[in-house]
Amino acid sequence: MSFSAWAMFALFFLWSFLGMPIGHAMLASGIVYLLLTQQDIALVATQSLNGLYGSFVLLSVPLFIFAAEIMNAGGLTERMYGVANMLVGRFKGGLAHVNILASVIFSGMSGSALADAAGPGKLEVDAMVKAGYSPGFAAALSSTSAIIGPIIPPSIPMVLYGVVANTSIGYLFMGGVIPGLLLAGAQSAIVTVMARYKDFPVEPAPKLREAARTVFHAIPVLFLPVILLGGIYSGAVTPTEAAAVAAFCALLLAAFLYRSLTLKAFYRVLVDSSKATAIVAITIAGALVMNWVVAAEQIPEAMGQWMISLELSPVLFMFVVTVLFLILGAFLDTLLMLLIIIPILIPTVIALGIDPVHFGVVSVVNLMIGLVTPPMGELVFLIAGVSGIKVADITKELWPFLIALIGLLFVLVYVPQITLWLPEMAGYKVQGNFMR
Repeated sequence: MSFSAWAMFALFFLWSFLGMPIGHAMLASGIVYLLLTQQDIALVATQSLNGLYGSFVLLSVPLFIFAAEIMNAGGLTERMYGVANMLVGRFKGGLAHVNILASVIFSGMSGSALADAAGPGKLEVDAMVKAGYSPGFAAALSSTSAIIGPIIPPSIPMVLYGVVANTSIGYLFMGGVIPGLLLAGAQSAIVTVMARYKDFPVEPAPKLREAARTVFHAIPVLFLPVILLGGIYSGAVTPTEAAAVAAFCALLLAAFLYRSLTLKAFYRVLVDSSKATAIVAITIAGALVMNWVVAAEQIPEAMGQWMISLELSPVLFMFVVTVLFLILGAFLDTLLMLLIIIPILIPTVIALGIDPVHFGVVSVVNLMIGLVTPPMGELVFLIAGVSGIKVADITKELWPFLIALIGLLFVLVYVPQITLWLPEMAGYKVQGNFMR
């Protein structure tokens, strides 16, 4: 790399360390590189924006964010939570299992871990603390269960991975179904074990009439993920069109069927959605500039040659990348890693015979684990903020879940059939022969 490139990356990490938002740090450091190399900033901006505007699938990101905000503001998440409570609340540690199941249901609409934590997460923590669970455990479980959202489709991180890696979004979504359910199962197993020696409370079984009323009122909400995913997998709609359908249906249910979304609340939804979308958009804009620099410096080619010179086998490469992502994920922003680091690694992934769908799903799972890994676990701080529980109390209760999630991650890495089985059933042709 040239001196200008080293200066760009040094400035980026310095500004990020000083607290500058990731997107702004990427834009500013990228502009410094262009000034140092005396390149036409307007030309680079035009080329980057042309690539951005040509990506129709990126429109799904603000639409999924909008849908999740409507569900949270319009009370649709509470109806999902009520159904989950009716199904598993009666078991030992019932509300903890409800927490996980509610995240599984909500994941079929939001595609965002932060939306899950900010919406159902606060509701779940309050209910568990009121029932007698320790605040730290309730918040830790809500943090880890929220990572299911971007793994079970739809998934905003998978959309971004599909864009930068030029991989089918639909097959990525399919690949995330079984890993997402396994993550939920692993967390439920931890809860089951802990319930035996911590004497977790049991929720009273609902009366038949009450249960029937809960299910009846929630049926339209429960059908939303079915319509959304059915439309994508049947080919009736693209992921972007499905996101628009999800947002429109959520708005109809909240505003007209349940009449739980007031004009004031809808205005708040628009504001919050715009803010969240702006953050993502600025980050993508910064990533486009840095990716232009990475391409100009031929860093992917150099990285690929260096990897080949190390003569790493595909098995060892996946181990190194998995450990590297686990470490970096505890410190770096998820969008940064998806938009900058993944494109650098993709050529080597293809050259080593590793399927890009398998690598994508595993990478997203890995990065989601980073959202709850100390010291910078974003979900932990978010849950602490909305619940008022100390970060230290949450971190103490995280470790059993983190160990289980990391163990399952390595299973997903070295048993690619878990990820690829559903896509193959749908006609996907696996690329490469890693561990097959």
